[in-house]
Order: sequence, then C-alpha cells, then structure tokens
Amino acid sequence: MTEDFLTEEQIKHISLRRKIRVHSLQIAIAVGLIGSWQILTDRKIVDRFFFGQPSGVWHQLVYWLQHGTDVGSIWLNAWVTLEEASLGFLSGVILGIIFGVFLGRNRLASEVFAPYIKVSNSIPRVVLGSIFIVWLGLGTLSKVALAFVLVFFPVFFNAFQGTREADKKLISNARLLGASKRQVTRHVVMPSALSWITASMHVSFGFALIGAIVGEFLGSQHGMGLIIATAQGTFNPNGVYAAMVIIAIMALSAEWLITKLEDRLLNWRPTQVSGTEI
Repeated sequence: MTEDFLTEEQIKHISLRRKIRVHSLQIAIAVGLIGSWQILTDRKIVDRFFFGQPSGVWHQLVYWLQHGTDVGSIWLNAWVTLEEASLGFLSGVILGIIFGVFLGRNRLASEVFAPYIKVSNSIPRVVLGSIFIVWLGLGTLSKVALAFVLVFFPVFFNAFQGTREADKKLISNARLLGASKRQVTRHVVMPSALSWITASMHVSFGFALIGAIVGEFLGSQHGMGLIIATAQGTFNPNGVYAAMVIIAIMALSAEWLITKLEDRLLNWRPTQVSGTEI
C-alpha cells in the first residue's frame, strides 16, 4: 500500500472529521443569526412589533403547547398539515413515476400528451388552489389535490428524463438476451432513473407542504396555514415565526426519511469519495 492510497479506516476518519466541522459551522451560523436578532430587538435597533424576536417565538411555542391556539390544539393543526402534505406527496410521487416512466418509454404517447402536460404545468398553482376549494370544499381533499399537483410535475419530469437517459447499450444487450419490454423497464430503465427520481423527491415534500399551507391560507378549518393567517391578521410576528419553526421541523424530518430511503434504494451504487473529502 503506497502513500497515494488511503485505507478504509483513514477515509472514515476523514469523513467523520468533515461532518463534525460542517455541523459545528452550521450550529455557529444559527447561533450567530438568532443571537444577533435577539440583540437587535432588545436594543430597539429593529422593531420587535414588526419583526418579533427569538425569545418571543419561544414563548409562543410554549404557550401553544400548554394552551393550544385560537383554532385548536397545536398538535391537531400540525397533524392536519402533515397529513395533507404526506397524502399529496405520496400520490404525486407514485403517479409521477408511473406516468414519467410510461411516457419516457413510449415515444408516441409522449408526443401526443406533451402539449397537455405543458399547459397543465403552466397554470398558476394559486389559481388551482382556489378551483380545488370550489370543487372539493374546505376539507382535507382540496389541500391534498393542491399538494399533489405541486409534487407530480417535478417527479414526472425527472422520471421522464431519467428514463430517456437510460444507457441505450444496456437496453440493446438486454433485448439481445431475450428480455421483454417490461423486464427491460424493470431491470434496466428503472434503476437508471432512480437517481433522478430520488433527487426530485428531496424537493417535492417541501412543495407538498407549500401546497397544503397555501390551501389552508385560501380556506380551511385547521392547519398550520390557518395558524399563520390568524397570526398575520392579529399582527403577531412571533406566531408566524413559531408556526414556521414547526413547519421546518416537519420538512427536515421528511428530508431525513427520504435520505434513508434513497440510501436503501441506491445501496447498489459503489461508494465514491470526492476530492473535497480527501
């Protein structure tokens, strides 16, 4: 073993040190920003009436946990938003993958449906949210529909492009070995498109949350969007920021789960070490 090569233990040690350094810098930036915000509002350089302050956000969160909000328990409202976003996310991902792979493998169908897909994707989502509320009412279904629309198109386009980018030589070799079109799709095309699909999933849950919250803004009985709208209407910036903290926790938790799913689905890929990690 020459000095030009690193052992597995050395690579793990370097990776661990890098993670510690990154997390330390992330914490330092967060502490600096929050601390500066608190100091500026305490010294009245920034008006807390308009911008709130970290201590006020904390007290608002504690109050909601102990006494609930004007529209019900904070747990109930958080669950309603999470349920709407999750249902929209799951349905959008599943149908986005199905239609993306199908049209990516079927040139005639993709050419026929291309203009309809482009027109549908160009419609402003806020307009669709209002339409869904008129059609489906103020309940969960209208928010799920809006979250679905926001998730479907990113996943669809990534699945479509990932299918088109599949290695043509591998597809030809599989055909020569007697694989059917379905077998080629399952064993060659889908693994190739998985990287594209999982990449779209990382941003799609955030879109699902946006869809649920925008739908709650437009009209709802419960949800984090309604809490934010209520806080905005009563000039309570701390309430707005407190709701944003809860939404951020949801988004980060979903990101962690999606990352774990991605690692499991793509564990067949060889581990690669970039030059920045050495």
